[in-house]
Amino acid sequence: MDAEQAWQDLQRIRVPQERVYDEVERSGPGGPGATWATAAVMWVFLAGLGLEPPRWGVVTATAGYVALLAWLAVLGNRRRRMRLHRSRYDWRSSVTFFAGALVTGGTVLLTGRLVEPLDPVPGSLIRATVSAAVFVLFLLPANRWATGSLRTRAEAGR
Repeated sequence: MDAEQAWQDLQRIRVPQERVYDEVERSGPGGPGATWATAAVMWVFLAGLGLEPPRWGVVTATAGYVALLAWLAVLGNRRRRMRLHRSRYDWRSSVTFFAGALVTGGTVLLTGRLVEPLDPVPGSLIRATVSAAVFVLFLLPANRWATGSLRTRAEAGR
């Protein structure tokens, strides 16, 4: 095999591989639709909790919230066109998950403390809106960063 033939073979392999990484980056984990749906569910949950329901209402709302998030995760996983082997997820995916939980949880707690002096309805709406906005503004770029490492790792292995 000569060098020219080897180069052509490499190009035939590289182009489909680039398309795979483009698709992974574009679709991300569930795509942007899943992020917006999760933010909407979170907004409704936080706005409802701000109305100070009784304990059984809080437990019911929390169970419903967890069930909806689980349903969104299952639905997003079924619709994903491409599944990566678990070894493709590296430290960036873990950092993104834990940082997102920390930022979103911190925002929920901080806004809860800041709007405490307000009436329950406006305070809960402010808390829900700010928390959902921080969730979306953090998650969309963070997912792009986490999936971008796949291409970098593949290029380093060439």
